[in-house]
Amino acid sequence: MLASLTSIVLAVAMAMSGSPATTASRSAKATAARTTVIDLWPGSPPAGSGKGPSVPEHVIDKTPTSAGLLKDIATPRIKVWHPAHPDGTAVLVIGGGGYTVIAMAQESLPLAHWLLRRGVTPVVLYYRLPSDGWAPVAPFQDAQRAMRLLRQHAKAWHIDPRHIGVVGFSAGGNLAGITATRCRHDFYAPVDKADRFSACPDFVGLIYPVTSLADDHSGTRAQLATQKNAVAAYSVQKHVDARTPPMFIVQAENDPVVNVDDSLALFRVLHQYGVPAELHLFARGKHGFGLGRPGTRSVQWPRLFAGWMTQHGWLPPTRPAPARSTP
Repeated sequence: MLASLTSIVLAVAMAMSGSPATTASRSAKATAARTTVIDLWPGSPPAGSGKGPSVPEHVIDKTPTSAGLLKDIATPRIKVWHPAHPDGTAVLVIGGGGYTVIAMAQESLPLAHWLLRRGVTPVVLYYRLPSDGWAPVAPFQDAQRAMRLLRQHAKAWHIDPRHIGVVGFSAGGNLAGITATRCRHDFYAPVDKADRFSACPDFVGLIYPVTSLADDHSGTRAQLATQKNAVAAYSVQKHVDARTPPMFIVQAENDPVVNVDDSLALFRVLHQYGVPAELHLFARGKHGFGLGRPGTRSVQWPRLFAGWMTQHGWLPPTRPAPARSTP
């Protein structure tokens, strides 16, 4: 969907292996930044997580539209890119895929590289998928643990612990939204000192998100439905309260996968509780547009998101270009 799909897929492979970049493409240059990979759990995943996949983790690259889809994650982890000049803000990036895959090439990595170029510390979440044999609670355990690890390592990674956000796409938006609205609910028993830290993000970006499982057609509900109370437990708007962090929501009106009315409903609930929120609906763009579908106004959302972050103090103001001297 984005320019230079080949270089993005290459970045996916490098992100998986941790090997240094060897190409001059923009994505590969971003991948060449210093990185840290940390497993989320010191041993086996917590109780109630399920058994996990029976095959090794792998990337699906059957067609251009399925390029860079990660599947069968047995070792949940985070990968942190360290900016040369960090501004103190970090973002946990959660790709979508209906809890059956993670859209690395189209969603997670392009956003990570976009953030990195702006001095934000991007942290990509490699979370467990219910379709791989994990229990529905597993991805929520992983995201909550990742937020706590970010705060535990904030000083070492030059992160302001009050400037840690989360951005999720599609089903990843569901995961990001629940991470924010249910951050005070422990999805697992504490395992070490990291679990003393807050799991609450300071801000949230939801990009064509699955926010309600009541009328979901994305496949997300099907993957979570083995948990009897899944609709109540994992519908974002059901858990909004006055302590919910500020939210930025983006969707296309012609989205054939996620009902745009759900984003409108979430915005109304946020407004009802006085939570700062911004909603952008584009006439065209459909679903899965990543950083924006060429030829549609959806390409504007990263710029709008940057402005929103700047307004709230999570990005420094853009410095004007120096004026040219008159000959």
